[in-house]
Amino acid sequence: MERRTFLRGAVIGSSAAAFGGTLWRGAAFADPAQPGTGPYGALKTADANGIQLPAGFTSKVIARSGQKVGSTSYTWHNAPDGGACYADGSGWIYVSNSEISPGGGAGAVKFSSAGAITGAYRILSNTRTNCAGGKTPWNTWLSCEEVDRGYVYETDPWGVKAAVRRDAMGRFKHEAAAADPVRRTIYLTEDVSDGCFYRFTPTTWGDLSAGKLEVLKMGSGTSGPVTWAQVPDPSGASASTRSQVSGAKRFTGGEGCYYADDTCWFTTKGDNRVWQYNAAAQTLELAYDDSLVSGPPLTGVDNVTGTASGDLFIAEDGGNMEICMITPDDVVAPFLRITGQSGSEITGPAFSPDGTRLYFSSQRGTSGSSSGGITYEVTGPFRS
Repeated sequence: MERRTFLRGAVIGSSAAAFGGTLWRGAAFADPAQPGTGPYGALKTADANGIQLPAGFTSKVIARSGQKVGSTSYTWHNAPDGGACYADGSGWIYVSNSEISPGGGAGAVKFSSAGAITGAYRILSNTRTNCAGGKTPWNTWLSCEEVDRGYVYETDPWGVKAAVRRDAMGRFKHEAAAADPVRRTIYLTEDVSDGCFYRFTPTTWGDLSAGKLEVLKMGSGTSGPVTWAQVPDPSGASASTRSQVSGAKRFTGGEGCYYADDTCWFTTKGDNRVWQYNAAAQTLELAYDDSLVSGPPLTGVDNVTGTASGDLFIAEDGGNMEICMITPDDVVAPFLRITGQSGSEITGPAFSPDGTRLYFSSQRGTSGSSSGGITYEVTGPFRS
């Protein structure tokens, strides 16, 4: 992905944005009354699945909580959450967490090169409230427990190897993870109102059994240089990990996390912000802040993923039940909207390896309960 500087604040229809007295390059925001003025055009009338999409895109349901997946024997889990895709020969695999307790864990769906479902199975069981997570460069899935003193579990998307609990990555209310292969570290978010932003650097890259957990430090502002300090007790037995380092930067509810091109983007739901950490320069700044936007198109920020074209796709927890885009040209607009499911949230956005299919879930579907989860696939002319 190419480097970018996102909009820091704007008024709908304005040609430029101001933040802290600095004029930033122009940007375009979607008008909430006319959803879908981004690069793919306006959103059309909802399809048979209740999803509004741009012209040329179609949706289908691939799984429902409590029902068998396709012709397989696997019953899709409740409350589907964070997810990722993995190449599997000429096909691929989509993994998905289950944000329930007890039980939790994660499942997977296997696809052929034509996109047909060829298998589905469990890859993690008997954990708690597995919310988001992250994909590693060595093709494992990090499934994170969103509970106090929760763990990170490293799982096998193929379901062959047993999942392994990674204690060295710290015990706290985990949300998401994103691997940085250049600095050989993994960034981690924490979903509490005074949470921190962490990085875990394994002793040996590719082996998460041992390493160093650190927390980001910086001043009280929203931009500037940062430093990192080691967390003395990653187990959290003596004190919570977020309270062990003086001067640790606080974030109001860390959510999704995504790395590309020396940058880690992460979201905070308490203030509806998207942050970007420049790992090469070791600086942090705001990428999106809805408090500086008139009629913000993106609210309820949650899971985040990206494409080779440089587009970010951010799922909403509530809001208008949309997946919104932030483009390299600073356009912020809905890509899709789920109708008739106001009691749910969108989770687990992930692209197939060739970038032509987008997978995601409505965690509680039309029923508003964890047993009503629906997982979708959207195909169409995504920008390459």
